[in-house]
Amino acid sequence: MVLSGRSLLVTGGAGFIGSHLTDRLLREQPGNLVVVDNLWLGKLANLESAIAAYPGLKFYQTDTTNVRALRDILRREEVEIVFDLATIPLPASLVRPKWSARTIYDMALTLCELGRRGYYRTLIHCSSSEVYGTATYVPMDEDHPLLARTPYAAAKAAADLLVQSYQQTFGLNATIIRPFNNYGPRQNDANYAGIIPIVIRRIRAGQPPVIFGDGEQTRDYSFVTDVADGMVRVAENDAARGGVMNLASGEEITVNRLVRGLAAALSYEGPIEYAPERPGDVRRHLAGVQRARSLIGYRSQTELEVGLRRTVEWYLRG
Repeated sequence: MVLSGRSLLVTGGAGFIGSHLTDRLLREQPGNLVVVDNLWLGKLANLESAIAAYPGLKFYQTDTTNVRALRDILRREEVEIVFDLATIPLPASLVRPKWSARTIYDMALTLCELGRRGYYRTLIHCSSSEVYGTATYVPMDEDHPLLARTPYAAAKAAADLLVQSYQQTFGLNATIIRPFNNYGPRQNDANYAGIIPIVIRRIRAGQPPVIFGDGEQTRDYSFVTDVADGMVRVAENDAARGGVMNLASGEEITVNRLVRGLAAALSYEGPIEYAPERPGDVRRHLAGVQRARSLIGYRSQTELEVGLRRTVEWYLRG
């Protein structure tokens, strides 16, 4: 195992995707595993299984924009590979655009600068499919133009360009990963929640689910553990270094189908309400996944309906 015995750090590691990545990294038997999270949206409860399996896990509650704190952690823990998953969610950028955009950019800048100065060896930077905006062609491969439609998407695109500039100018050893829409257990269901936890919460409360727009807008959904596995494969494969890679299912799903799937998993047969389209909402997403398939052998393993049932079961247990 390429990551066996290595010192690894996950920013945003107490969050939704970050905690699943932390769980997945434990299977690689790292020599040291470090999580950094400011717990703004992340939860220590998300790390319970990882801590139980690996009592030596190190957790630091700090912000990724804090250069001095992160530098000291990297030096103390002798970190070799950083998985950068810290972010501000898209809905927050619709309410606090300036703060969201600046924070997303500054987090990437912190890691780029510390990498340039030799505090770690490799950066696996997690971007977002939102940088592409609405599809101008499908499938949307990694060369699709960056047509960001929200402050979140624009900041993520700027962060990608920053990482690429440090690669070209300073030789930063990095890979940019662009996951499409992730779902599964532990997805934030409180402030700035996504559509899946919101629909589950409303149905459980006896309220009809709400779809913004006509529901025929499409997304490419992937179960979170599949994406976490893909991130590990990227880190293990030198052929993936230095570029950009989509991680997605390669299947186009309408929001109407998604909500109907959740309703079926919850045995809900009531009405579905429709509301005006949200500002900045993309119309169509379908990932091009050929690069991930050819370079790291990545394929999404979890069918949508299966993943939705697992997700619902997790929320019901909570």
